[in-house]
Amino acid sequence: MTVKKISAAMLAGALAACSGASSQQSISEQTDESAPAVSPVLETQDAEDVHSYAVPSQARVTHVALDLAADFSAHVLRGTATLDVQAAQGARRIVLDTKDLQIASVTDGHGKVLPWKLGAQDSMHGAPLTVALDNTRQVRITYQTSPGAVALQWLTPEQTAGKQYPYLFSQGEPILNRSWIPTQDSPGIRQTWDASITVPEPLTAVMSAEMLTPEGEAVAGNRRRFRFRMDKPVAPYLIALAVGDLKFQATGPRTGIWTEPAMLDKAAYEFAGLEKFVDAAESLYGPYRWGRYDLLVLPPSFPFGGMENPRLTFVTPTAIAGDRSLVSLIAHELAHSWSGNLVTNATWNDFWLNEGFTSYFENRIMEKLYGRERAAMEADLAWSDMMQAVNEAGGPQSPMTQLHLNLGPDVDPDDGMSGIAYDKGATFLRTIEAAVGRERFDRYLRGYFDRHAFEPQTTAGFLKDIRAHLFKDDPETASRIGLDQWAYQPGIPANAVHVHSQAFKAMDMAAQDFANGGLIASVPDDVTTQERVRFLNQLPRMLPHERLQALDGRFHFSQTGNSEVRFAWLMLALGNRYQPAVASAQQFLTSQGRRKFVAPLFRELADQGAWGNRIARQIYAKARPGYHSVTSGTVDQILDWKAVTD
Repeated sequence: MTVKKISAAMLAGALAACSGASSQQSISEQTDESAPAVSPVLETQDAEDVHSYAVPSQARVTHVALDLAADFSAHVLRGTATLDVQAAQGARRIVLDTKDLQIASVTDGHGKVLPWKLGAQDSMHGAPLTVALDNTRQVRITYQTSPGAVALQWLTPEQTAGKQYPYLFSQGEPILNRSWIPTQDSPGIRQTWDASITVPEPLTAVMSAEMLTPEGEAVAGNRRRFRFRMDKPVAPYLIALAVGDLKFQATGPRTGIWTEPAMLDKAAYEFAGLEKFVDAAESLYGPYRWGRYDLLVLPPSFPFGGMENPRLTFVTPTAIAGDRSLVSLIAHELAHSWSGNLVTNATWNDFWLNEGFTSYFENRIMEKLYGRERAAMEADLAWSDMMQAVNEAGGPQSPMTQLHLNLGPDVDPDDGMSGIAYDKGATFLRTIEAAVGRERFDRYLRGYFDRHAFEPQTTAGFLKDIRAHLFKDDPETASRIGLDQWAYQPGIPANAVHVHSQAFKAMDMAAQDFANGGLIASVPDDVTTQERVRFLNQLPRMLPHERLQALDGRFHFSQTGNSEVRFAWLMLALGNRYQPAVASAQQFLTSQGRRKFVAPLFRELADQGAWGNRIARQIYAKARPGYHSVTSGTVDQILDWKAVTD
C-alpha cells in the first residue's frame, strides 16, 4: 500500500500557517531542478519516510556538528547545531525535523542570517524547520531544548546509584532525537557528526562516538568540555549522549564498561567476556568496523534492555543477574553493529531488517560462545514470544504481524516495534538457513553486510539482493521458501523452522506434574535462567493461591534479583490476583523502567478488574516520575492515565 509522504502533506500547511518564529525574509518556493546524490535506496518508493518532514531528494544533511552545554538546573541543552548540506542544483531550501526546540537564530557558516520558518507542531512528529539555503551549504542553528524533551531524561541524584550527582541520558529511537537535535531525523538519511559537550564538574559526558578528550577540558565556570567524533555516516537516531558521575574499566584491548562508581564492580564482572563477544561476532560475519565496543550501564529508568548506539551500547542494569545468565542481551546489541548500524532500515516500516537480522545473529553468537543447547533454549523461548506477539497483534491475519509494515503518518512508528520484527524476522532467516545450509547462508550474509555497508535498506532491496546472490542459480528453493509471503503477508508461514530445546522437555514435564497436583519436590532446583522461565511460562495461567504460595516459598521468586525470572513469576502471580506478590510487583515496578517488563505487568493488572486497577494506579503514581517518556507514554495508554488525572 502506498502512503502519502508526511513532508509533502504537512509541510504545505506548516508553511501556510507557521508559528510566527521566523525571520522577516521570505523563503523561495522555487522548484528544485535536480536531485542531490543520495543512496539509490532512498530514490525508491519504499524508502519514503512518512515520519519525517525531510525531503532528501531536494536537500539532505550530511554532517552535524553539535556545540551544547548541559544545564542541570533548567533541564535543557543549549548551544548550536551546524549542518553540512548537500543540495540539488537550484535547491532553495532544506527541511529539518524538530520537536519542542526553541530556535534563537539560523545563519550560514559565516554568520549571515538565513530566512527560516518553524511550522505548526504535530504531537507525534514535531514541527518542520524550513531554512532558505541562499546558496550556502552550511546551516548553523542556535537553540535550546525543552525541559520536557522526549529524548532526554534528567535524573536527580536520588534516582542514581551513587545518590550524589544528577544524571542525563538520551534515547533517540525511533523519532525522538529531533527533540534535542535539529536535523533530518529519518533513519535513511545517514550523517557523520561531531560534538562538543560542556558539563558541570565533576560530571563526565560520553557519546556514541570516538571520545577525543577522555578527561575533558577545563572551561570557565567550574565546567568541563568533552569532544567527540563519528566519522562514519550513521542514522540520526543513533546519536546518543549521557552525562553523569561515570567511571571506566577495560575488559579487553577494545572493550570496556562505563557506569557509576557504585555499579562498576558488578557490571565489570557481569560483562567481563565482552572482548570474546566481539571476537565471536567477527568470526561469523566479518570485521567490526567501529573501533571500540564499550557498554554504558545506565540507571534503572532506561526504558530498553539495550540500545545499540555505535561504539557505546547503552544497557539496562536489569541485565545484571550476578551469574552472567542474561548476557544474550549484549550479544544482541553487539550484533546491531552489523545489522542496524552498518545496514539500517531506510524507514520504520522495515524495522525487522534491524531487529530480525540482529536476533538471528545474536543467537549465532550465543551458540558459538555457549553451545548449541543454550542457543536452542533461547530460540525456543523466542518462538513462544513470537506466538504471543501474534496474539497480541490481533491474530495471524492482522497486518501488524507482517514483517514489512505499512505505517501511515498517523501511526507512531514506536507501535511497530513489537516482537514480530524480532522473532518472526529471526525465524525467517533461520528458515532460509535450513533450506540452503548454514555454510552457504553465512557466506551470503557476510557478503550482504559488505555490499550494503553504511547504507539504508528496504525489504524490497533485501529480497532483490538475496535473489541475485543466494538464489541466482536456485530459484526453485527461493520459491519453496516463499520469500514474499514471509515479508509481506501476515501470520507465521507453515514452513517456519521451530528450534526445540531438549532441556525444556524436563521443564515441561515438571510444569505439567505440578499443575496436576504433583509435589513441589518434583521441580528441579539446579537449572538455568532459561529453564526456570520456561517452567513458569508453561504453568497453567490459573493456579490456586496455595500452589502459588508453595512455589514462592520454595524458590523465592518474589525476591529474586534475576529480572527475567521475576517478571515471569509476577505475570503468573498477578494474573491470579495473588495478593502476597503485590509488594514484590511494587518494588520491581518502582525500581526500574524497562518497558519490556513494565508495560506487560501494568497491562496484566489493568486486566484484573477493580482489584488490579486499584493496585496499578497506586504503583504507577509512585513509579511514573522516574520513568523515561518511552515507558510512561506506553503505560499512560494502558491505564488511560491522562483521563484519570485531568
